Amino acid sequence: MLNRVILIGRLTRDPELRYTPAGVAVTQFTLAVDRPFSNQGGQREADFIPVVTWRQLAETCANYLRKGRLAAVEGRIQVRNYDNNEGRRVYVTEIIADNVRFLESANSANREEGGPATGGGGNYGGGGSGNGGNRGNFGGARDNQDPFQDDGRPIDISDDDLPF
Repeated sequence: MLNRVILIGRLTRDPELRYTPAGVAVTQFTLAVDRPFSNQGGQREADFIPVVTWRQLAETCANYLRKGRLAAVEGRIQVRNYDNNEGRRVYVTEIIADNVRFLESANSANREEGGPATGGGGNYGGGGSGNGGNRGNFGGARDNQDPFQDDGRPIDISDDDLPF
């Protein structure tokens, strides 16, 4: 059986960081993911998907993600339920993320305005399923710049270099 999901979208608000009574960090945020088609009126629609991160990943997301930022989330779908104050059963479907990739840096807006481009997206994972470890590099590579970082210019690749 397989329960994996990968989403790319924008945060609808800043992540909300909390701690359990045992001191474990947990962050919740909502990702707006565009649908790949338009409705009858020609408008694009989006799904608003709740995401939960735990431990170090939760603290990192709370520190570096902000409303409107583009992020990729990898994790599993979880459905839980509880009885509300009125005694009705409420079902909640959410993504439990174990890897979050920051697809825009904090100064990506500065880069669009012609300012210096530093950093880049970061990749951080771990902690979501009890593995507790770092599965990537966080904050982008500052010492070795990404040679494929988009600087707005087209990439010139000959047909001989393509594998197909």
